[in-house]
Amino acid sequence: MRTNSKKILAMNLKYYREKYDLSQENFAEKVGSNLVYINQLENSKRKPTIEMLDKIANGMNKNIDFKLKMTSSELLRYDPSHKTNFKRIDERK
Repeated sequence: MRTNSKKILAMNLKYYREKYDLSQENFAEKVGSNLVYINQLENSKRKPTIEMLDKIANGMNKNIDFKLKMTSSELLRYDPSHKTNFKRIDERK
C-alpha cells in the first residue's frame, strides 16, 4: 500500500496521542505547538517543515514519557499497527 507522508504523519500523531491519552490541545502544548496546527496535521491538511517535525519529535521526547527516542524520521515511518479508531465528536455514539 502506498501512503503519502502527510497521511503517515497524521496516523502516527493520532497513534501517539491515543497511546499517551492526550487531547490534541494537551499534545500541542507538550510539543510546543498549537491546537489548530496539530489538528491540521492530523487531518492531513498541512505539510510540516522539517524544522517543525524536529520540534514535535523533541517535544515528545522532552515532555512525554517515551521509552524510545523519537526522531522526525520516526514520525514519517509507516507502521500499520499505528492505525487508530478516532472519530469526530459529532460521529461518536
